[in-house]
Amino acid sequence: MICGHDPSDGPTDVINEVEPVMLETVMQYAGGNQTHAAEILGINRSTLRKKLRQYEIEI
Repeated sequence: MICGHDPSDGPTDVINEVEPVMLETVMQYAGGNQTHAAEILGINRSTLRKKLRQYEIEI
């Protein structure tokens, strides 16, 4: 443990903090169009929908 944190949790913690902000920003940029947002992110639309539900993002 380093400063009370397990170093192996680091990448997951960063993803969980950054990913929702990124998804929200891209969705706004795409005007709420999930197909366009998925193309920008380089992921499948169903993956994008899953992540939006996971982080409770509604655009």
